[in-house]
Amino acid sequence: MIRPLRSLLAIGLLAVSGITALTLAGPAEADTQICEQYGTTTIGGRYVVMNNRWGTSAQQCINVTGTGFSITSQQGTGNTSGAPVSYPAVYFGCHYTRCSPGTNLPIQVGSISSATSNVSFQYVSGATYDAAYDIWLDPSPRTDGVNAQEIMIWFNRQGSIQPIGSPVGNATIGGRTWQVWQGSNGANAVVSYLAPSAISSWNFSVLDFINDTKTRTSVTNSWYLTSVQAGFEPWIGGAGLAVTDFSATVNGGGTSSPSPSPSTSPSTPPGSASCRVTYATNVWNTGYTATVTVANTGGSAINGWALAFTLPSGQSITGSWNAALSGTSGAITARNAAHNGSIPASGSTSFGFQGTYSGTFASPSSFALNGTACTRA
Repeated sequence: MIRPLRSLLAIGLLAVSGITALTLAGPAEADTQICEQYGTTTIGGRYVVMNNRWGTSAQQCINVTGTGFSITSQQGTGNTSGAPVSYPAVYFGCHYTRCSPGTNLPIQVGSISSATSNVSFQYVSGATYDAAYDIWLDPSPRTDGVNAQEIMIWFNRQGSIQPIGSPVGNATIGGRTWQVWQGSNGANAVVSYLAPSAISSWNFSVLDFINDTKTRTSVTNSWYLTSVQAGFEPWIGGAGLAVTDFSATVNGGGTSSPSPSPSTSPSTPPGSASCRVTYATNVWNTGYTATVTVANTGGSAINGWALAFTLPSGQSITGSWNAALSGTSGAITARNAAHNGSIPASGSTSFGFQGTYSGTFASPSSFALNGTACTRA
């Protein structure tokens, strides 16, 4: 099948200087309904749920819960010899300019020590669909646009549909045997793992599928994992399909990619950075500003960074500068702007934000740069 780009509404770029108001969606309450074509919201302060109706103008609505979502209405009809009508899903990481709160993705594959996920699906009869877990990889740590490599894990399929490309053999992963398909949708390469029978719930290693894909494609340890997603691709019908539970954890600290050749500049991959953070504040009444300085204490440059931290209870961010922030309270991830993405060895960069607070003011207790904890100045 052919899958067009799954576009999301772009989040406006933060200004290089001056305070810019944030326009990020707040966390979802239980039983929140989304019918907007590319509507999104967050759950659990950690994941993003997207409606993502990209292949039809007909209505699709999803009901968002605290742990997933269900399709309540799907009126579109797709050609079973072609593409589905949508991909409603819940994800962790960065997808088309939207990053989940506090995520440490993108992270370099060679820097991942473990990547695990748990997902539970609810199926229905009488519809044509697949239940698909997506893993996205790219040679660069991009947080927008289409990635170069897609991995699809087909937990279930109903109707006369099939993965992109053609079957190329079998693989045993996670104690299960999968039929492997390989092809391209015209925008990115796709490797699909098709389960011989429906899987309703599974706790598994995402890294196992990435490692198998590395043996079949151009993906290497220098590539980046940008997001993991669980959802459905409906062709016909689909009301009642649900992801009832979803979680994902990606840990850094793995083996870094090989050293660059002498003709290239050295860099420290995400997940293996040495860093020190200085957190300076100016506090008044119920407001404050914070200036965050990230120092590279390692022996090589850091090219592309994401700093994760958690705001104490009662604090909320209202604007920022010199970084793009995901989240406004709780788990926060600050990503470099275009002008400060590289931090040389023994160098530093700074960004800041303004916020409000209630009760007693406190600073975040810890910071992690590209998945690795930093020391505090």
